[in-house]
Amino acid sequence: MSENIANNINETRHRIDIIAQKSDRKLHEITLIAVSKGQPACRIDAALEAGQKVYGENRVQEAQMHWSHRRNLYDNLELHLIGPLQTNKVDLAVDLFDIIQTVDRPKLVDSLIKSFKKKNVSRNCFVQINTGEEDQKAGIWPEDSDGFISYCRSAGLPLTGLMCIPPINEPVAPHFALLKQIGERNNIRLFSMGMSADFEIAVSLGATHVRVGTGIFGRRENL
Repeated sequence: MSENIANNINETRHRIDIIAQKSDRKLHEITLIAVSKGQPACRIDAALEAGQKVYGENRVQEAQMHWSHRRNLYDNLELHLIGPLQTNKVDLAVDLFDIIQTVDRPKLVDSLIKSFKKKNVSRNCFVQINTGEEDQKAGIWPEDSDGFISYCRSAGLPLTGLMCIPPINEPVAPHFALLKQIGERNNIRLFSMGMSADFEIAVSLGATHVRVGTGIFGRRENL
């Protein structure tokens, strides 16, 4: 298993590098986030042993189980929250994660800033854009994105990037292009877009962070 996961990580990085070169970009400009949601400890440990340092989690409580003790065992870990964040879990998230990728409403902005001040810390944040305007999915709708980004900045949120999850069974390129357009007109340069099935398209369209789960770990055990 350890050898397979190490090979998967190396292969994913190689594929990113190929697309980056074709797009006149550098590999170091693109962060590979290994999505450890639903993965058993042995697979996470195998990825760590292979040198993977950046991970994404969807749920705060599961992330605590995965990472609260590993934080002391490995240097330079970087944890991204890539799932919806409830305001009653903000303090826990701020304690555990380095980057919050799913900021999507004023109440959450206010709760994050309050937590930062209380704990005397800061965490970089991404705004999640619901590029497909799906009612069942979190994220700011594109038409509201400029106003919400302005709200985040005026409130003092350390906003550094944008994130999206395109609708299933739709071409992803238009959604990635839309996210990039929103970022460019708001002077934002970090873009979390692309997963196991489409990260190469995302890289070609400007992704700075790609979120790869099954492509590294295989099928999740806890869906």
